[in-house]
Amino acid sequence: MSSGGGARRKRKGGHEEHEEHVNHERWLVSYADMLTLLFVLFVVLFSMSDVNQKKFAQLAQGLSAGFGSKSAAFTGNSAPLDGAANTAQIVQIDPGSNPGDGTSGTEGLTQKQKEAVKRAILAEDRKRASANADKAAAEAENLKAIENRIADALAAQKLLGNVKFTIDRRGLVITVVTNEVVFAGDRADLRPGGEKILNAIAPTLAKLPNNIEVDGNTNQLKAKTKYYPSGWELSAARASTTVRFFTGHGIPKKRLSAVGFSDTKPLIDPKDPRSITMNRRVDVVVLTMLTADQAALLPAAAGSDAKLHTGQTTAQAKAAAEAAAKRAAAEHGTTGTTPGTTTTHD
Repeated sequence: MSSGGGARRKRKGGHEEHEEHVNHERWLVSYADMLTLLFVLFVVLFSMSDVNQKKFAQLAQGLSAGFGSKSAAFTGNSAPLDGAANTAQIVQIDPGSNPGDGTSGTEGLTQKQKEAVKRAILAEDRKRASANADKAAAEAENLKAIENRIADALAAQKLLGNVKFTIDRRGLVITVVTNEVVFAGDRADLRPGGEKILNAIAPTLAKLPNNIEVDGNTNQLKAKTKYYPSGWELSAARASTTVRFFTGHGIPKKRLSAVGFSDTKPLIDPKDPRSITMNRRVDVVVLTMLTADQAALLPAAAGSDAKLHTGQTTAQAKAAAEAAAKRAAAEHGTTGTTPGTTTTHD
């Protein structure tokens, strides 16, 4: 028999079990969590909008100096990032009017400090220019040594007169005049004389690390080509024939290139009677491995070797160096003073 209308139920052991009370306010927990997250979100947004003007100015100045020009992001008429709309103070950036002249980012420096910065930059430029000049001089000597070895091989075959040399910003230029000895007229097939010249040059070139460019050139005669559409194809074919010869004599293909210039790069003035033979040529260029700035100094470093000249053998170069040393010693002995004496001037 039960009592209390079923409000209470007996459990084992004589303990009473109450009905579970239903919580109708559980949604308040989720609502409170949502409000907490929203509060955190607004705090984060507010903290992001509170810009440190000093740090912002340093960042803007660094970026502006790095890119070398004013940025629209730092020179606008409003500053919404500081949380105060258009009432914010505008940060002025000094990016410098001429990037690289030493004035960028120096607005806050005194005149003495600016002059010190300029002197430091000029000193660095002089140091760089001096280093480039030293490298150009060393490269000119290296290219001259290559010329000497090639001249030795040509002289041994009594072919030195068929080749001329120049040092320009590209490197060492070995000019092979393509007269009837090398190529027949309007032809790109090497003749036995041409093979003999290239065969003397190839062993030295094969031992070098430099890339080799072969330039084909024709003279300025208006004679119509018979076997080629124009001088462009003829000059390119002669350059390609020379490259193909070198690939068969120990020079890797990846180091070689062939270029045809037709009559666009005359060696001497077309009005000169010698141009008919001299401008009809193949140039074998030992390309320098210097940077562009350093290579621009090569002609000056080469001195007289920057002009077209007959190759100098190793023995001739040694004799010339000894003669120059004797002249220098003689001049020093004439102009120098002996210890214990004084020199007076009128």
